[in-house]
Amino acid sequence: MPAERVPPFFRGWATNYPVAPVALSPQFLRSKAPARVALTARAPAPHDPEWMDSHDLPSLPAGRAATLIADGALSPMDLLESCLARIAERDAEIRAWVYVDEAGARAVARERHDEARVGRRRGPLHGVPVGIKDIFHVAGMTTTCGAAPVFHTVATEDAAAVARLRAAGAIILGKAHTTEFAYFEPGPTRNPWNPAHTPGGSSSGSAAAVAARMTPLALGTQTVGSLLRPAAYCGVVGFKGTHGLIPTEGVVPLAWSLDHVGVFARAVADVALAAGVLAGRPLAGPAPRPPRLALAPELVERATPETAAEVRATAARLARAGATIEEVKLPASFAGVHAAGRAVLEVEASAYHEELYRVHAAAYRPRTRELIAGGLTRPAVAYVRAQRARLAFREEVMPLLAAHDALLSPTAPAPAPEGLGATGDPWFCAPWSFAGVPACSLPSAVSALGLPHAVQLVAAAERDAELLAVAAWCERVLDFKLSPST
Repeated sequence: MPAERVPPFFRGWATNYPVAPVALSPQFLRSKAPARVALTARAPAPHDPEWMDSHDLPSLPAGRAATLIADGALSPMDLLESCLARIAERDAEIRAWVYVDEAGARAVARERHDEARVGRRRGPLHGVPVGIKDIFHVAGMTTTCGAAPVFHTVATEDAAAVARLRAAGAIILGKAHTTEFAYFEPGPTRNPWNPAHTPGGSSSGSAAAVAARMTPLALGTQTVGSLLRPAAYCGVVGFKGTHGLIPTEGVVPLAWSLDHVGVFARAVADVALAAGVLAGRPLAGPAPRPPRLALAPELVERATPETAAEVRATAARLARAGATIEEVKLPASFAGVHAAGRAVLEVEASAYHEELYRVHAAAYRPRTRELIAGGLTRPAVAYVRAQRARLAFREEVMPLLAAHDALLSPTAPAPAPEGLGATGDPWFCAPWSFAGVPACSLPSAVSALGLPHAVQLVAAAERDAELLAVAAWCERVLDFKLSPST
């Protein structure tokens, strides 16, 4: 590896730290602890005839499934039934789903099958099942927001993102669990890699369902770290675009200035395909090439030693494959962006919930109640100052992001924490949600305890397609193909 490609921050790790995924320790393999995870074999290539075996259909990439359906080589009904069988097999333990619309999904799958037989293809997701986070309205389904029954509503029309999925031919499989109102009170979902560990939040069910091969695609949202953190903890790809890239109409808000709609999948190509449908335009970036990546030591050093070492090892692997890594320092305004974003979040959440809170305050769980109460007492001048601080960081960090293809950092400080009473730390994701720039999480390795590591890639605003091209290049180099136990 050319020395000039490796900054001093991790020089030496290229040869002294293992660059393959971390093996499970002998102690873990001998353990009788309830870590119900084993690493499956690598999946067959998407063009391999093995994909046509019904046992492998749950692992079929979304884009490949859509192609096979269009070619008449796969029925949407068979693909759906493989997902339903997987849900029946695993969801009693994982609890990813609030509601699975078996009858409705089967009816749509039959319709998509009949259309495909006569050469009618509604769009690029024709016949592909998709899970929906339960803060999106889906016509005819209850929106629970992970909250008490007093807050439940039955949707009369689809959220804009759901409508775009339907128009592209997707099959709406059902509603996936969320934390309460997409904040920090956990739902019942467990991590497919180890059910004693959190799957992250707030898009807990969506991430777990994709990781457990219950659906090839799922919708999520991110206001702080609600999409990329679950993607990291569950070992899947998560993507949120530039703020506003995907419409939020019909999504119960947490904070309008910060809410992003995004996608979970098991491959960058599938994320790009679905995100393009949701954005209303293809997100085909330039041909993947070795990128120029920024690395901020102040970010890496905040992670645990194991995660920091894994990020350095990942950077070294990417550098050996041709990427250029440049150490950078974040602008001074970074120091205040977390507090500013929190203030904006409090006020905007309280603005949405104000009327409900006056009548049903006791029905909210403690963390959500504290959030709303804090926002209702925060002065307007404090909100304005927080918005100005947030936007100042966005303005000051944009030249740094624009000078590189992506910024590389941890997605989370460590793999998924043990316990189900919290959803983990969103600190690494928060600045990019508050700045409204695109970000993508990629699984990179497996820890000694059998839980996924991940890295985060961040790009300048409006460079969504370019970021996905960088992510695709990095994905090929990292070659992560492990999955939770069956």
